[in-house]
Amino acid sequence: MKLTLLTVALVSGALAVPAPVSDAEAFPIDELLVSKLTPEEHAISKRQYSSSTYNQLTDGTACRPISLIYARGTGQQGNVGDAAAVGPLFFNQIASRVGGTSQLAIQGVTYSASVSGFLQGGDPTGSTTMTNLIGSTASRCPNTKIVLSGYSQGAQLVHNAAVRTSAANAARVAAVVVFGDPKRGQSFGSIATSKTLTICHTGDNICEGGTSITGAHLNYQNDAGTAGAFVAGKV
Repeated sequence: MKLTLLTVALVSGALAVPAPVSDAEAFPIDELLVSKLTPEEHAISKRQYSSSTYNQLTDGTACRPISLIYARGTGQQGNVGDAAAVGPLFFNQIASRVGGTSQLAIQGVTYSASVSGFLQGGDPTGSTTMTNLIGSTASRCPNTKIVLSGYSQGAQLVHNAAVRTSAANAARVAAVVVFGDPKRGQSFGSIATSKTLTICHTGDNICEGGTSITGAHLNYQNDAGTAGAFVAGKV
């Protein structure tokens, strides 16, 4: 079944159901063997990010080694999506690989995330906000490694902000990860391709430039581990 973008905007929160946890994920023996954490600590580290809103680059939090600026998709809650959405699951996967949440500052992009913004190629105000966040982070935290990410319309914002940001600030970006990207195949400005990862599922009409929401667009939670490993390898 296909849904129009207008329909999914009304029900996206209900449809964004997390994928079941596999036995390997529930008890990841390979990760535990190389980790310094106890099994209990490891399990907690996987579920640290449970809020739908994070402002750790603007709320006075001290600079951290990694700064992740994330744009949620159309209709998602808060500024990063709820705890079961791809954003927070992705954050957990990064934190578990880089030494915990103290190494990572999360900043959601606050914008309307409406259907009209998607149809414009990414909300203009949100795109400007993300561009400004890159600049302010680069200025305030000269030693942090900046990561850009977004899902669906949020991926549009990543493209727009990357194109608009200065060459000097773009050089500060260590990694870019986008999920369900409506602008798949387009550049991220002067950011090197080797630093970018675009995750698009077969059958995702949004990734094909369309406006229909299929099941393939709603389960990017499955890719949080792959995305987290990519970022950990770049920072």
